[in-house]
Amino acid sequence: MRLILCLLSSALCLLLATASQAQEYPSRTIRFVVGFTPGGPSDLLTRTIGQKLNERLGQPVVADNRPGAGGNLAGDIVAKAAPDGYTLLMANNAILATNASLYRNLPFDPVKDLAPIILVGAQPNVLVVHPAVPARSVAELIALAKASPGKLNYASSGNGAAPHLTAELFKTVAGVDMVHIAYKGAGPAIADLVAGQGVQLSFATAVSVMPFIQSGQLRALAVTTATRSSQLPDLPTMAEAGLPGVESTSWHGVATTAGTPPAIVTRLNREIAAILTLADVRRTLTTQGVDIIGGTPESFAAYIQAEIPKWAEIIRVSGARAD
Repeated sequence: MRLILCLLSSALCLLLATASQAQEYPSRTIRFVVGFTPGGPSDLLTRTIGQKLNERLGQPVVADNRPGAGGNLAGDIVAKAAPDGYTLLMANNAILATNASLYRNLPFDPVKDLAPIILVGAQPNVLVVHPAVPARSVAELIALAKASPGKLNYASSGNGAAPHLTAELFKTVAGVDMVHIAYKGAGPAIADLVAGQGVQLSFATAVSVMPFIQSGQLRALAVTTATRSSQLPDLPTMAEAGLPGVESTSWHGVATTAGTPPAIVTRLNREIAAILTLADVRRTLTTQGVDIIGGTPESFAAYIQAEIPKWAEIIRVSGARAD
């Protein structure tokens, strides 16, 4: 009986401590880790949401760019942080879904070591080429690639990122040979593409290339979603362009360290969900091609669980590897 009372007392103390911790949260600076360089979609979302969290929570929210290994460096930092809600991750489909199949020795388990908070949104990948490329349609690009195998270089924001895997899917379905040039983020990848420095095309996230499409510095050929993008309504889908089967989106969500008290996860979900309804935030994200999603931590976890096997099969068929 004494042992049972001791166990019950310990459990009660732990419960009260957790409740107290959640009630006092936050009481200091929150670190918001992003796995890619400034200028890309992950960075934009981190800073947009981080600024609003700062205002709503009354504590500084500091963006911490840690590019490397397709987002794995950032994922590992958050996975190994204290489970107290003071280290957040702007995660994406690479960190949470595809890297487990691309990398032989992932330093963390995206399912076991990270706690999903909210699925922020998704955006189409857009097939863009430098204006010097003599292709004005998907069919013309395929013909060009087949006429010069291994001569076209495509840029991506990193090994395992959606632009990389989408291009590999394109190569498999179209039967073409192109060379992958991986960068540490969308910013430098698109900068080189716009400048015509060593790369000729990319399956870039919409947020990364919208300004350059509008200015004529890049030519858009198609989107990789099942339906046309509301931001680029005149652009055909890959299926409409004659290449069904090339379908993908880039998605982003916020996660934290596994074991973080559920009350803190719920609080963060509630705050970020409210942020996503703000008119200025919606305007910022939608004008960059982001379809806002939201939802609960549970729905985000279910989404991740569905994405992992889907992309594992694409990686297996394409033979893509990141190490």
